[in-house]
Amino acid sequence: MSTPTTEDPALRPAPGFAGPFPMARVIHENLKELRENWFWFVLLGVALIVLGAVAMTYSVLTTVTTALFFGFFLLGAGVFYILGAFCTRGWGGFFLSLLAGILHLAVGVIILNHPAEAVLLYTLLLAVFFFVEGLFRIVAALTGQFRHWGFVLLNGVVTLVLGVLIWRQWPLSGLYVVGLFLGINLVVSGASYVSLGLAARRLPA
Repeated sequence: MSTPTTEDPALRPAPGFAGPFPMARVIHENLKELRENWFWFVLLGVALIVLGAVAMTYSVLTTVTTALFFGFFLLGAGVFYILGAFCTRGWGGFFLSLLAGILHLAVGVIILNHPAEAVLLYTLLLAVFFFVEGLFRIVAALTGQFRHWGFVLLNGVVTLVLGVLIWRQWPLSGLYVVGLFLGINLVVSGASYVSLGLAARRLPA
């Protein structure tokens, strides 16, 4: 005697649909594709980790390279703003787009001509931002006393201390902070991709 088979409720036809529930099918196909490409996630993660380690090792060179790249990016953005302004001359925001393009070009030229000074200024602004953000998180955690407020307080203290450390070592910190932070970000992102790929490999077929 045959035993009755149980049907997965997620795959049961829904009212108004001729087949299985579409969302369940989409999720199944996405998980299948993720499992089949797990190796590429791991490979991308390892590459990011290596790049991050190189960036942290040569943080000064990475910092200057980042400044130059940002300068060229601003130049390109400025050109597109200006071209877009003249291509849509009848639009009411012509002068605003033109002004934005000129500002992008000017800042890009300044960064390319003085990359070291630009990095020093950016690092100083970063220290101020960390200081203000950390102070805000500390005040919000102590006054709100909401759920898990201790983690927000810890985050605020770490951010505040980081801002103070960067400021106390400035202008020397301007030579390596950007490259160091970029390297840390690449390493963390790479570790996330490696973890995602290994988890996808263990997904059921």
